[in-house]
Amino acid sequence: MNIPQGLRYTKEHEWAGMKGDIVTIGITDYAQGELGDIVFIELPEVGTMVEAKSAFGTIEAVKAVADLFAPVTGEIVEVNHQLEDAPELINQSPYEDGWMVKIKISDASEFKSLIDADAYGRMIEG
Repeated sequence: MNIPQGLRYTKEHEWAGMKGDIVTIGITDYAQGELGDIVFIELPEVGTMVEAKSAFGTIEAVKAVADLFAPVTGEIVEVNHQLEDAPELINQSPYEDGWMVKIKISDASEFKSLIDADAYGRMIEG
């Protein structure tokens, strides 16, 4: 199971990486494995405001459809449009090519309150 150090995680199995005031979001290796082959993803438009812990999109796999939850509050400033034609990138590379959106964070303390890699590892094992 790949759980990169330096990222933060949510109980809903999203990951978040912050550079400056931009937070890149995706789903974890564990989540993509549980979902199986991802066939479709619906993401918001650039400029959309999202609230922490609220749904911002959906992901559809062979096994299930699931909501995607924003780990932080802010404005969507970039969307990974590659996923529209190649949603399987999420299965193949959840932490690099399979990122979903970038959010300009409103409150940096929200990022700090997310789960670290070690705690996330314990959560999925537990």
